[in-house]
Amino acid sequence: MRSIIVAALLAGTIAAPAFAQDSAPFTGARVEGLVGWDRVQNNGHDDGVNYGVAAGYDFQTGMGVVGIEGEVGDSSTKQCVGSSTVADPRLCAKAGRDLYVGGRVGTVVGGKALLYAKAGYANSRAKLTGNDGTGQTTLATTNLDGVRVGAGVEYALGQNAYVKSEYRYTNYQDGFSRHQVVGGFGFRF
Repeated sequence: MRSIIVAALLAGTIAAPAFAQDSAPFTGARVEGLVGWDRVQNNGHDDGVNYGVAAGYDFQTGMGVVGIEGEVGDSSTKQCVGSSTVADPRLCAKAGRDLYVGGRVGTVVGGKALLYAKAGYANSRAKLTGNDGTGQTTLATTNLDGVRVGAGVEYALGQNAYVKSEYRYTNYQDGFSRHQVVGGFGFRF
């Protein structure tokens, strides 16, 4: 009799972590790679490619998910005028690195999909360069603070891997704003 009880307790202990992971697929630490469309606006707009990495931690209770996250990104978005000659110097404004920290809340749909909304603080670097035909010179670099909001869907591919799609809008100081649509692939630990 004692052997049966010990065997049952041992089986329950071994199965409990697996059961917890299956019943809460959106719980734990995560890392992901992101890439997508980036539009920076300030008296007009410029489009480019946004890319970066993100990490976070989510807590799932029932069908609800709450999490924290951070991201480091960069962008190819750049606008230039002029032709790089002494008579017509070339001036370029480029979106640089983008940092984000915030949180998200969501709900699990169908057991494998997470619909979520997010909000947080963003800081982006902008750089102005000039070239008069004799070489490129950095004229100014500035950091812009802002607030980011967004919404997305994350789909569990298995026990640890997932894909996601997300739209986000960032409102920076000095009249700058940014629209992004990104896709990602990540792993949950």
